[in-house]
Amino acid sequence: MDVVTLTRRLVDVESITGNEGPVGDVLEGELLRLGYESSKVPVEGARHNVWASSPGHPRPAVVFSTHMDTVPPFIPSSEDRERVYGRGACDAKGIIAAQVAAAERLKQEGIHVGLLFLVGEERDSLGAKVANQQSYGSKFLINGEPTENRLASASKGTLRVEVVATGRMAHSAYPELGESAIDKLLEALNRLRKVELSIEAGIGPSTVNIGVIEGGRAPNVIADHARAKLLYRLVGPSDQLRKDIVAAVGDLAQVDFTLEIPFLRLRTLEGLPTMVAAFTTDIPALSNWGQPLLLGPGSIQVAHTSGEFVEKKQLSDAVDLYCAIAKKLGA
Repeated sequence: MDVVTLTRRLVDVESITGNEGPVGDVLEGELLRLGYESSKVPVEGARHNVWASSPGHPRPAVVFSTHMDTVPPFIPSSEDRERVYGRGACDAKGIIAAQVAAAERLKQEGIHVGLLFLVGEERDSLGAKVANQQSYGSKFLINGEPTENRLASASKGTLRVEVVATGRMAHSAYPELGESAIDKLLEALNRLRKVELSIEAGIGPSTVNIGVIEGGRAPNVIADHARAKLLYRLVGPSDQLRKDIVAAVGDLAQVDFTLEIPFLRLRTLEGLPTMVAAFTTDIPALSNWGQPLLLGPGSIQVAHTSGEFVEKKQLSDAVDLYCAIAKKLGA
């Protein structure tokens, strides 16, 4: 199997979150062609996960997994001597190709692993949540994300927060007659920026990004509504942080915690280099699929960018690593 060819074939099928159906069809067709027992598992509408195993081996001890969806916008594939470019090249269609190639090599050696490819990781891990209700008793899950082929020793968690302020409209020439929701929101955000965030030895600090600010109606109208969306990257439990956020905002605005993915420490293996993943993955939603490991080709620093790419050598090295790890785990 040519891992570069499969990477480009998958990249060239647009699969922005919510539209994973077509790439799932292509992937299932390829797995059937290779002789796997493959099935599409419904998730939502035309969206489906893809599960595959070798004939006669429906309950493999080791499963390779990653996600099929990408962030927008769609960018078709291209390549040069050293790299494959395009949306999903490293996050995570190159990983899919490397996992399929590794499974093929292992199968030729009489070693059988499962393949689980999921929808929705970039938004809410919906595919992983559905898959977690249908596990096949695997002992280990090797999840793929761009870690530059290093095993992740930990993965930061995520806490999404919405802060909504309300006010009273008035003519901007007479601000004393109104109550600005934007002023309230700005003060709330200023307080939140001063909240002390936790630091974990060997992992690093929690961080916060104010990603969205919106509100108001016109420059000459005192704003009656304003909202901000924040994302915290966690290095531990969120209980104290939640209390600190609510206390900092006080009565300036309403605070809603819209999503949390916990911080995780992950298994590593002797002799393999490690890293700390500052991003989150599907792993917390796949607890029924065995002990998780996290590894994949490509750099997270170019994922979600206009120049996303994966190095061809890293793709090839990833095939070797996936095979070696599966063997070490007793696949």
